[in-house]
Amino acid sequence: MAEHSARTCSHAHCRLTFLFIFFKHISTMSSKDAAASPLGNNKVLVAAIAFCGAVTVACVASLIAVSVNATNGSGTSGAGAFSSKDATIVVNTGDMLYATGKPPAGENPCSGKKPELENYDCVIGAIADVKPQAGGNVTKGYKGGMEVDHVPVTTPYWQNKMCPVNVHWHLGTEHYSAGEYDEFGAGPVNNNYGLGDRRLAETEARKGYQCRHYNIDENKFNTPYVWKHCVGMRIGETYEVHWPHSAAGMCGTPNQYQTPFYDGVFCVDGVLTDTAAQIGVQAQIFTIVNDEEYYYPDLFRGMIVDGEKGSDVAMYTGSTTGTSRDNEVCSQYSPITWQVDRKCHMISASSFDKMCADMKAQRDDMTDDLYAHGSRTLVSDQLTANNQANRKLRASA
Repeated sequence: MAEHSARTCSHAHCRLTFLFIFFKHISTMSSKDAAASPLGNNKVLVAAIAFCGAVTVACVASLIAVSVNATNGSGTSGAGAFSSKDATIVVNTGDMLYATGKPPAGENPCSGKKPELENYDCVIGAIADVKPQAGGNVTKGYKGGMEVDHVPVTTPYWQNKMCPVNVHWHLGTEHYSAGEYDEFGAGPVNNNYGLGDRRLAETEARKGYQCRHYNIDENKFNTPYVWKHCVGMRIGETYEVHWPHSAAGMCGTPNQYQTPFYDGVFCVDGVLTDTAAQIGVQAQIFTIVNDEEYYYPDLFRGMIVDGEKGSDVAMYTGSTTGTSRDNEVCSQYSPITWQVDRKCHMISASSFDKMCADMKAQRDDMTDDLYAHGSRTLVSDQLTANNQANRKLRASA
């Protein structure tokens, strides 16, 4: 099939056909015929061009058929088999080319800058009270139960001289937003929210809440995608993306992005004096689809603020997250600001793959963030700060 398409698409074949028709006609025309029919040569030219155009259309149709046949039935990380219900969606084989070359090698001044602050027991009223934790409930109107004496950053981080120093994501969500990502969400592997552990398998990361977009009968949720750069991803799955920001990052340099993110957050000495005001995390929740209508070219640099995306953001102070913490073991990396999009959005798999390609192009090795990390158990009310900004519900009309 491929050889036939190549022969059909041959420009040489088209050119030879053109010359054969043209010169054969010229050679059989007498000078009298040519004089009597001055448009005759032009008619031949038009006929030959039309033939080449038909060959080009056949070429395109053949290549599309070959592409679909080559990708159908191939092993992918998609949720299910290709469906032909909607012929407008074509299997995306992930063949987009993204630059992954790194900048010139150089010294990394951020390497090893993570301060070693061990987890500690979540004990309220102890000699050293536990600090507010994340991720919490960000439903509109929710207020945490821990009294705190600091406030979150409520303006864009760049206006507070902070820059993103990392990007990573979690399987499912660590935060909870009723009606958006909650216990009624669904995905290619359903979650049993009645279980305390909620692991997909012994070797997989702990899974958090899911969005409500998933529909196995729609092609964008079941059409396979061949991942080129991200690792272990699933079409139809929910992921919570985090962009840690810091005033102590190596902003605007080849060393700005770091793995682990702590190295980037604490990179420049002598800068951090108020962590709640100088360290922040953006969080946005996505369901992955195989549909280029949901493509976004720069997921690497921060939360998408466009239309509905980033328009309803919860703001509060908490801590770093991850599965080494829960409601009994807490993080000492607190307080820091969290800005969390309350809505769940669909985004194309190619957007994520482009982000992973961008991560590969950084000077620091970000390999350990090319896959989804596990999600922390939802933080209890008593461990969630009571300083949620933008929490009030709009008055009814």
